[in-house]
Amino acid sequence: MSKTAISIAAIWQVVLLMAPYLLLGFAVAGALSVVLTPAWVARHLGRRGVGQVVKAALLGVPLPLCSCGVIPLAFSLRKAGAGKGATVSFLASTPQTGVDSILLTYSLLGPIITVLRVAAAFVSGIVAGLLTDWVCGEDAVAPVAQPPATSGSCCCGDGVKPAFPATTGAGESCCEGHAVPAEAVRGEPSVWLRALQTGFVTLPRDMARPLILGVLISGVVSGVVPEDFFAGRLPPGIASYALALAIGIPIYVCSASSVPIAATFIHMGVSPGAAMVFLISGPATNAAGIVAMWRQIGRAGTAAYLGAIGLVSCLAGVLLDGVIAGVRESVPIIQPAHDHAGQGSVWSVAAAVLLLLLLLPGLLRNTPASGTDREREGLAS
Repeated sequence: MSKTAISIAAIWQVVLLMAPYLLLGFAVAGALSVVLTPAWVARHLGRRGVGQVVKAALLGVPLPLCSCGVIPLAFSLRKAGAGKGATVSFLASTPQTGVDSILLTYSLLGPIITVLRVAAAFVSGIVAGLLTDWVCGEDAVAPVAQPPATSGSCCCGDGVKPAFPATTGAGESCCEGHAVPAEAVRGEPSVWLRALQTGFVTLPRDMARPLILGVLISGVVSGVVPEDFFAGRLPPGIASYALALAIGIPIYVCSASSVPIAATFIHMGVSPGAAMVFLISGPATNAAGIVAMWRQIGRAGTAAYLGAIGLVSCLAGVLLDGVIAGVRESVPIIQPAHDHAGQGSVWSVAAAVLLLLLLLPGLLRNTPASGTDREREGLAS
């Protein structure tokens, strides 16, 4: 097979593997959207203490928010009275995983990495929150300075983006802000309709571009780079983890799009531990988010956040490479064989087609940026 054919086949194989799990993730995320409302989250995290740090990490793990999208919500918690520790705990645990990316990780990376990734998100949130409370001490909770509203910004009005976008149309607003809620115009929809709207319309639309980009990157790398190419070429142990941190911290990659990239890296010879470091640090941080955190929670809090992400991700990498056996063998093969075994069953093909149809509106819409990009615009405005 030519490199182009191998790349196309690898892309299709990734879609076949992830589609059933991602569709299930969309359904669960939609249900969570009508349960874990911003008001509910603020009410349960609106105090200081170790319990709030742990609760913030626990609540953040299943929420499907990226490292930019979580910042306005976390700062709304801060404004509502949450301590810096709880705020940073929520900031650390939320973008690393979501119910959708957890199932996607299971489909492409196997159960061992999935369990450790979820555990690392939870632990890093607790470590970051407790470390922030320790280095910052007691602090008076002051209202967070909100960015000025602009007509071109997605996150308009008070600048606080809800946990899940409102169900207004594309021409209105993707944040609650000062826009008239859809319910006020059309009548309040049922809980099930709101869950379906969030799970199978809003969420696929907002994650379509970064997810497809991650799949395309994994397919192209599979076709161009020989299998086991990185074996023996990358420094072992801590050096490879430091390299993964250097790549993952500044770039923007969501928790879903990082999965096919990490899976491809493992098949190319990168150690599972280094891939785990990338899976944790990539979604948890990016340059724009770091700047926003610096301005809102201060230098010490930001340093504690980054230190916790680096520490926990490297420990998870050491655990994968040095303690847990058979990790590489547990990762499903996404490099298709030269026969037709990778075509998939009727159900997996149907799920793949449905997934692509759900992602298509997010790829084709003529708005200036995707949902995740609009979140960054809201922060910068």
